[in-house]
Amino acid sequence: MGSYYINRTFFFDVHPPLGKMLIGLSGVLSGYDGTFAFDKPGDSYNDKTYVGMRAFCALLGSAIAPLSFLTVLELTQSIPAGILAAAFIICDTGCLTLSQYILLDPILLFFIALSTYCLVKFYSVSHKPFHLSWWLWMAATGFSLACAFSVKFVGLFIILLAGATTVQDLWGLLGELTLTKMTLFRHLLARVVCLIFLPGLVYLIIFAVHLQVLNASGPGDAHFSSQFQSSLLGNNLYNTSMPRDVAYGSVITLRNHRAGGGLLHSHMHLYPEGFGPKQQQITTYSYKDENNNWLIKRADVEHDPSRPIQFVTHGDYVRLEHIQTARNLHSHEEPAPLTKQHFQVSGYGINGSGDMNDIWQVELINQNAGVRIQTVLSKIKLIHYNTGCVLYTSAKWLPKWGFEQREVTCNPDTRDSNSLWNVEDHVNPRLPNLSFQVLAPSFLEKFIESHIVMLQGNSELKPKAGEITSQPWQWPINYKGQLFSGGVKAAYTVYLLGNPIIFVGNLICLTVFLVLYVIWALLEKRGCTLTPKMKERCHSTFGVCCFLFIGWFFHYAPFYTMRRVLYFHHYFPAMLFNSMLSGVLLDFIFQLVEDFFSAKSRVNIYNSSIVISLSIIAHSFYLFHPLSYGITTSSFNTTSNMAGLHWMDSWEF
Repeated sequence: MGSYYINRTFFFDVHPPLGKMLIGLSGVLSGYDGTFAFDKPGDSYNDKTYVGMRAFCALLGSAIAPLSFLTVLELTQSIPAGILAAAFIICDTGCLTLSQYILLDPILLFFIALSTYCLVKFYSVSHKPFHLSWWLWMAATGFSLACAFSVKFVGLFIILLAGATTVQDLWGLLGELTLTKMTLFRHLLARVVCLIFLPGLVYLIIFAVHLQVLNASGPGDAHFSSQFQSSLLGNNLYNTSMPRDVAYGSVITLRNHRAGGGLLHSHMHLYPEGFGPKQQQITTYSYKDENNNWLIKRADVEHDPSRPIQFVTHGDYVRLEHIQTARNLHSHEEPAPLTKQHFQVSGYGINGSGDMNDIWQVELINQNAGVRIQTVLSKIKLIHYNTGCVLYTSAKWLPKWGFEQREVTCNPDTRDSNSLWNVEDHVNPRLPNLSFQVLAPSFLEKFIESHIVMLQGNSELKPKAGEITSQPWQWPINYKGQLFSGGVKAAYTVYLLGNPIIFVGNLICLTVFLVLYVIWALLEKRGCTLTPKMKERCHSTFGVCCFLFIGWFFHYAPFYTMRRVLYFHHYFPAMLFNSMLSGVLLDFIFQLVEDFFSAKSRVNIYNSSIVISLSIIAHSFYLFHPLSYGITTSSFNTTSNMAGLHWMDSWEF
């Protein structure tokens, strides 16, 4: 995708563009020419200068630990707490593995960490409202939030954290009786400008650059509407000349108006047993090929190319013959393969001949009889003559027997918006060609369409063959990782897995915090007396831990509601907050422990606890570092550098 930016070639991806733009920029600045294919892991780079892109991702990944240290230091004013939090991140093999490849994840984690730090710094100067530092940190927060969201939609979760914190802050200001209504309004307006308007503007600018750079036709065209494609250099709709009005005898393609709905498509393969009559499959397909071409014919007479030109108009009855197989678009009162309440659509007949179930009525939206069907511009419905249903594409993908293309049905509900189509390509040598320069949509229209397609594509992501997927419940317990490179026959295997000691420690700290917080809340409610020092320490520590726990929760819990395919790397934004929470909580516990000792030995006890913890963390990294740097041979072999460390059968290395 970085190569596509360098070559200005349009592509489709389910994530916003900033991370890929930065990778492309780092490639340009380091001498990469955008010509490497990146077909599969393990391909030799030869003389291609890829190091700059890896170094860029590694640089941002390396910045996550110091940002976490500074965040915890700002929250607690405790250097040991910050060091512990940073150590959890530095010595985690998962964070290291993600940071050493050309991936979006280190960029996303960097902007999440930066957003958190800026947010914390903003609230640290809250006692100086409307001062320069107050404005700068709030604006920096808004900017970094926009960047996080512009890398991946997961960035929405850090926006939710900032939003929840802002609402809490405004609620507290509302209770300040000394503040005037005008001051409260200024506080509200400042946050709207810096935390809503500014991020929105930055996001729009990033997308404007994205669409301006990717101005040439590429592999992503077919996911977008005909109007969108007409703005891409080299696309057959860009500055094109085609017949404007569709006539009988024209060869056309039909694009559905569902986001990512694709082109009406057929192929020689039949529906299998158990999925309706074994007739030729009809689907929609996102890519352009010869199997998308249809000949439009009158329904009442045999097709004769020598007849005078007659245009297709609103209300006409037509047949659509598939060019490659010479079968007609057909429907009947048989259940569709997946959407059983709809009727099956199939290819039927021989050499263009068929029966009455091949007849469709063309309907234009809000038009009168006699109005011509126009290429690209006209939105049409195809109403089946015998059953009254409408040609439709569902949101369902056919199994492998249907090549995982989208299901096409005949829908009895003729009002469904997903039954709208337009003619995209139009070939008729008997008609004059006209320019279609006027089709290109505005930036706002392209922006909206891009997001509809991205969100739909994101929700419909499926694993590739051989990919290791996982479920959210598996992530905190480090149940299963991901194979990143190598394999059974390779000399080295890199496997994305969290450092088991750190993940167990994080999970224990999370549990201990919840238990301690409940105990402290009960003590507070029951009015139990605590020393002022202890009360202040608990109040500040649990306040910080609550903030970090909410950050963890916001970055973890939403994945339980997602239907898309999920991977272990989705947990690492949450792991970032868990690691900071662990550093804060361990520092708090060590301070509690030292209170049980004499004043003379307290410092030694506290320092010893910190040193022992850091030693355990560092030694755990020493044990498990081959996960990131390369596991030699089989981990079950006594000569492997991971011998004896294959603790769980679910670890697939």
